[in-house]
Amino acid sequence: MALGTTASRLTGFTRTLVLAAALGTQLLGDAYNTANTLSFIVYDLLIGGLMASVIVPFLVRRRATDPDGGRATEHRLLTCAILFLTLITTLAVLAAEPLIGLYAGGFTPAQHEVAVLFGRFLLVQILFIGLSGLTSAMLNARQRFAAPAWTPVFNNAVIITVGLTFLWLAGPHRTPETITQAELTLLGVGTAAGAAAQALLLQYALWRTGFRWRLRLDLKGSGLGEALRAAGWMFVLVCTMQAGFLLTANLANRAGAVAVQNDGVGAGLSAYNYAYQLFQLPYAIIAVSVITVLLPRMSAHAVDRDWAQVRSDFSRGLRVSSVLLVPLALALVVYAQPLCVAVFARGSTSIADAQVIASVLTVFALGLVPFTAYQLLLRVFYATGDTRTPALLAISNIAMHALIAVPSYLLLPPQQVVTGIAAGFMLSYVWGLVLGGLILGKRLGGLDARRITVTVALLHTAAVPGVVAAWCLQRFWFGTDSSSLLALVLGPLVGCAVAGVLYLTSAYLLRIEEVRQACTRIGERARGRKGR
Repeated sequence: MALGTTASRLTGFTRTLVLAAALGTQLLGDAYNTANTLSFIVYDLLIGGLMASVIVPFLVRRRATDPDGGRATEHRLLTCAILFLTLITTLAVLAAEPLIGLYAGGFTPAQHEVAVLFGRFLLVQILFIGLSGLTSAMLNARQRFAAPAWTPVFNNAVIITVGLTFLWLAGPHRTPETITQAELTLLGVGTAAGAAAQALLLQYALWRTGFRWRLRLDLKGSGLGEALRAAGWMFVLVCTMQAGFLLTANLANRAGAVAVQNDGVGAGLSAYNYAYQLFQLPYAIIAVSVITVLLPRMSAHAVDRDWAQVRSDFSRGLRVSSVLLVPLALALVVYAQPLCVAVFARGSTSIADAQVIASVLTVFALGLVPFTAYQLLLRVFYATGDTRTPALLAISNIAMHALIAVPSYLLLPPQQVVTGIAAGFMLSYVWGLVLGGLILGKRLGGLDARRITVTVALLHTAAVPGVVAAWCLQRFWFGTDSSSLLALVLGPLVGCAVAGVLYLTSAYLLRIEEVRQACTRIGERARGRKGR
């Protein structure tokens, strides 16, 4: 699971680098990213939340209780999903202009026109994203995790090819005024083709399990009403989250337009998105793998009302994830500037643009562990069939986000607004974690909070010597020159190696059980492979 997710995320990051080089983080990049994000927003609003929180537990229950192992339910579910996704995709494409207008605060006329044209191509992805989500849920309910983890690689490969082709044909520094219709079509059709490839490959993986879809519209007794009732609060949650993104997109796009005009620096939605995608790498590789495997397990334990086992799964999942997430988060804080300049400052993205991305990444990295803990906490609610509490938590989170994001837009210089928005976003998850932990702890008779807190605190303590050593090496030995290969590449590599050794040594001396178990497991597997 982790290997597939690692390949998917690394190719996804490569895709981000190619798009940043091809489109930059200024007006054209913001137009593309706004349109591309919009397809995921529409999908999330209408069906995505249902996939993420309701469908897997629902399918696990039906497979356990239905005489046919839930096959008829799956046929009906897939039939309804395909019909509904086709309908909303068609409507979204037709409504591309007003949809783009909701998120395009501060766009120039040419930028708005290009964003709408991108939207007409990219909104087609809703059908393929939805089909991929449902197919992945059906595979996960069968305890098949490999295909959902690996197929995004093919999606990313298609978009990487498209981005490189665009860069080769058009060259860097295209703007909304200079991009041609053919170049725009290449980006739009190519991006949608990547999503289509992923959906088809997942369907093939489901077919390999023996599933043969049949068109079924007889919904009586299917249990889909149960899923839809549970999805009611999930819809509230998704709407609340998208209201938060609507705020983020408009504030970031407005500030970004002013930053380009005043300073020639990209500090809008593209900078925010690229930093977020880099921040997501360690979370996705480590935490998503754990969370994806735990959700069906916790759902099965919840069916049996085995709350002790649910509590144990949550505690162990978070502690195991934190063993790597803590040092990786601190490494991102130390090396955000050289990392972002090294990977983003090329093509249409300048060093100054990359430094804005680094500032946003630093804020995101500080919230990596609480963000992960909150996501895992939500899966416990979903496993128990509760979608109401996550929806109410989301409302409080967005309120906290707005309390920080709006003053950031009003008070900070345009180049720093996206950093303030990111701070509000991460602090909202800290707030949600505290509230959600208190609520869930009462229901389950505790969440093993003391053990989790002690472990995470010890992991941070173990990381301190490595962080100090890495910072000193970068500052006093390799330097901070943004044009020096030594400072940008060799410094972070050497610093992370030294910090990693110090971290493991400190963790061993502090007798952190999870680190010792991980090292023992790795050693056993290495010896086993050597023996074979």
